[in-house]
Amino acid sequence: MKTIILCFTFLFLSFPLVAEEPKLWNVRDHVPFKEIMVQAHRGAGVLAPENSLEAFELAWKLKVIPEADIRMTRDGVIVSFHDENFSRILPTASDEMKARGIKDLFYDEVVKLDIGVWKGQEYAGQRIPSMQEIVDVLKKHPERRIYVDIKNVDFDQMARETRGVHAQLILASTKYDEIKRWKEVAPESITLHWMGGTEEKLLERLALLEKNGFQDIDQLQIHVSMTSDGVFEPSESFLKQTGEQLRKHNILFQVLPWNGKKTSDYKRMLDLGVASFATDYPDVTMQAIDEYYHQ
Repeated sequence: MKTIILCFTFLFLSFPLVAEEPKLWNVRDHVPFKEIMVQAHRGAGVLAPENSLEAFELAWKLKVIPEADIRMTRDGVIVSFHDENFSRILPTASDEMKARGIKDLFYDEVVKLDIGVWKGQEYAGQRIPSMQEIVDVLKKHPERRIYVDIKNVDFDQMARETRGVHAQLILASTKYDEIKRWKEVAPESITLHWMGGTEEKLLERLALLEKNGFQDIDQLQIHVSMTSDGVFEPSESFLKQTGEQLRKHNILFQVLPWNGKKTSDYKRMLDLGVASFATDYPDVTMQAIDEYYHQ
């Protein structure tokens, strides 16, 4: 009897009275610091005139991946430019010119536009780059990658023009059909599916993608806003849940925090399971990640 009591006591003491809460997944425990992926929104965010080769170079210098927004000129040349018209980038142009867009101009006209001076005189002379110029840079630097956000482009043509650097491209689109189409013509490329909207709408879109097993999607980006009192929209519980869902499918979970200027916001998201960021402030983002990994 004494032996039985001792054995029971040993077993009783070997197990905790209260079950420990499972530790939250966080990127620091699973992704090496040097492998963390940060997308510089529109090239280098707000640090330089967007979508220029100079902006891309700045992003690579900061150890992040620049994003190029892709459109086609009137004569079918693929170039990097975000807006549908020139009103923001050419503030001193005529009203007629401001109302026009890349699709309305021939390439010879596009390359004459100064897209740097609106940001400051020190940036005067920066031009809209062609896809071919971007490809030339990637071929010289095979370690570099670039996000290409589709605005208006012929996929077959882009696949031909980027042959040889497909593995360095990350195609970004909010349209699932475009992602599937690109995977058909450039299967070596990575894809990112981005989306914004209310939490309810996001859950609906994620449910539809779940039915297809998130086929052809390698990365998924959610847009997040922060209120003045630090509340995330969509909510922290949504971000945690989405991270868990995507990891089951081996999909990188990326967040674009609008006006993300606080390192504390990035650290909170990392704790919630966010594994990647798109940002207008790559310098702030990289500082936050560095502190998070080495604190």
